[in-house]
Amino acid sequence: MSDLSAFFEPLSVIAKDAGKAILEVYNSDFPIEIDTKSDDSPVTKADLAAHKIIEKGLQALTPDIPILSEEGGLPEYTERKHWQRYWLVDPLDGTKEFINKNGEFTVNIAFIENHEPALGLVYVPVTDTLYLGGLAFGSFKNSAGLHEQIAIKPVNLGTTLTVVGSRRHGAEALDSLLEKVSDTFSNIDRVDMGSSLKICACAEGSADWYPRLALTCEWDTAAAHAVLKGAGGEIYTPELTPLRYNTKEEMLNPFFHAVGDTSFDWKKFL
Repeated sequence: MSDLSAFFEPLSVIAKDAGKAILEVYNSDFPIEIDTKSDDSPVTKADLAAHKIIEKGLQALTPDIPILSEEGGLPEYTERKHWQRYWLVDPLDGTKEFINKNGEFTVNIAFIENHEPALGLVYVPVTDTLYLGGLAFGSFKNSAGLHEQIAIKPVNLGTTLTVVGSRRHGAEALDSLLEKVSDTFSNIDRVDMGSSLKICACAEGSADWYPRLALTCEWDTAAAHAVLKGAGGEIYTPELTPLRYNTKEEMLNPFFHAVGDTSFDWKKFL
């Protein structure tokens, strides 16, 4: 499509409407009702409410473009392998963070074109913070009334390396990896956080590296991946190839490394 940036404004409205629905559940006085999906992951009324809002909004915006949402069912690969462009959605990324009420959950909407995330929007309902962008037009952050372009931070040997990680998945493997690189930098500052915020941290330069040594699905990464690419970064597989989408029957990502500074020689660490 010629100008994906035209989607920024309507997508922002859709994401914020989904965020309002999520916060209605989040801020309720009642315990959050939790169901379990077939893969043992939790799902709440907030996940489903956000999905319905996003699906309706995207269908109105681009009725001819398929939508693949975590909460919308998975089409057979025989059908979706022919998709050249589609929406990839995680209505509420970080459901466990949502349940624990730590605020680190996001709404994620990505536009995938030719197996790459061409546009992404990540919305943080609790802080009313919006990340959006893509390789063709750069990436931006809207927060506290400020609209600013964001960019990755260069990595310099002998200085502090800021690493973000999940507090729930792959912690032991990450500890082992960081031991291997501890002699290269004067200090390694590890910060644990939830959801796609870890990738956004690399995009805005508050982190350098997010090694993900546990399983994720494609909807977990796509929106923030587009933001990271627009800010100058990339998500690499262990083979140092960029992460791609809709290239196989399953939706699981390989382990990956989200990095800000793509000019740094990461291969000695990955």
